[in-house]
Amino acid sequence: MSGNEPNPAATMARATPEPQPRPAKAADGKRVDHARSAKQFLNAPEHAKSHDTRVWAMRTKRDKQAHTIEEWEELRQLASDIKTHTLTHLDTYLEQFEANAKANGIHVHWAKDGAEHNRIIHEIFTDHGVKSVIKAKSMLMEECGFRHYMDGVGIEIVETDLGERIQQLDGEDPSHIVVPPVHKMRSDVARLFADKLGSDPENDDAHYLAGAQRDATRPLILDADAGMTGANFAVAETGGFVVCTNEGNADLSANVPNLHVASIGIEKLVPRVEDMGVFIRLLSRSALGSPITQYTSHFRGPKQGGEMHIVLVDNGRSKRLGMEKFWSSLKCIRCGACMNTCPVYRRSGGLSYGATYAGPLGLILNPTFDAHRYSNLPFASTLNGSCTNVCPVKINIHEQIFGWRQVLAENGHLPWTKKTGLAAAGKVLASPKGYRAAIKTTNSALKHLPRWAIYNRMNAWGEGREMPSPPDNGTFHDWYKRHRLNRDGASRNTSEN
Repeated sequence: MSGNEPNPAATMARATPEPQPRPAKAADGKRVDHARSAKQFLNAPEHAKSHDTRVWAMRTKRDKQAHTIEEWEELRQLASDIKTHTLTHLDTYLEQFEANAKANGIHVHWAKDGAEHNRIIHEIFTDHGVKSVIKAKSMLMEECGFRHYMDGVGIEIVETDLGERIQQLDGEDPSHIVVPPVHKMRSDVARLFADKLGSDPENDDAHYLAGAQRDATRPLILDADAGMTGANFAVAETGGFVVCTNEGNADLSANVPNLHVASIGIEKLVPRVEDMGVFIRLLSRSALGSPITQYTSHFRGPKQGGEMHIVLVDNGRSKRLGMEKFWSSLKCIRCGACMNTCPVYRRSGGLSYGATYAGPLGLILNPTFDAHRYSNLPFASTLNGSCTNVCPVKINIHEQIFGWRQVLAENGHLPWTKKTGLAAAGKVLASPKGYRAAIKTTNSALKHLPRWAIYNRMNAWGEGREMPSPPDNGTFHDWYKRHRLNRDGASRNTSEN
């Protein structure tokens, strides 16, 4: 059976599949309401369970791979040290990279922000009469709003990564930096492909769906006027860059057309080729729990008869480099390990974050782009530290999340309800007597008030879970006074006498 023939098991009669949840997008200038969007996602229990299972599976596979390498922690520390060195000498390495890239026959451009990045590439395409472009997955281009910009000027962009293509056809942003449609179920993709590609809506076999997309996209790849990639790493020593994929689509994007444009964030630099051995061993193991990506492609210059351009993009990275508490977020190699382990991300879905970057990574990156719009996100965390524990470059993610909470509060970016609630909680927690009185009052209320008085819009905790039953034997302080305080006091009196 070929990949495009229906799978009999997949076409059997089945119950109507659960509709895909669609979190509401925040209007321009408005705060992203993560809690509200997460609730919408959780209201689709099959999708929520599937998402949690898939993402946690990547975390467990990561752990198995890490345990097979005796020097895993040494690799993490070495990667972190290399990134620290590079970022503290970034100006030098950027100049070295530019000089070597130009020596290799590459045209190098500099973009201060996303708008300039899009404008530069538009000019390159205009000069070459480009009307259609094939593009490999790039979170930087998502960050710059590149595809939407090109739609506005009439240049067709075709995503060649299967996951990104699914999201493009559905008009959605990626929900995960490695697995863009991880929030979707196969039934969602089957219905989408039936609508957009004319495939069988009842056949949700993964091989069939991948084959349908391949058949529809390959002609677009062969006819494209230009190709685009991002970069996982850029090497100052050689002026080249590395792209890691599991589908080989970046190689098609880079080599089928004669014009190749690569968008690279300035933080992607490493000093030497030999440094790549450290990061390649960490990247795929941390991201998917696989030993290595299927394709680790090194680009050093244009192909014979072709032309290559690199656009080095700042877009707030220099500003972040000057932030004492948050500069180390620039070490990130975009593996998604922090997302895979985060209990909040796993249950709320990536689209609920309303930004290019979701999960713990998004909590520390997004406020650097727009502190007001993303002011709610750093509070979408339990601060359990698991994100920091799995980060392959040892970014102190949970500490930065807490740091952003402080910065946002100090600069007046909290909504009135949160600001008022935190101020009241601060006064209570600052007074031992007030705290103990509040606990006793609350425990009494939980026992005697009617349910409607406890479970209402004012009780965010109660929206998704039952309140814990108050203990019958009083508070911890009551217990301590009965059992320890009296005994310790008697012991001190005896010793003093």
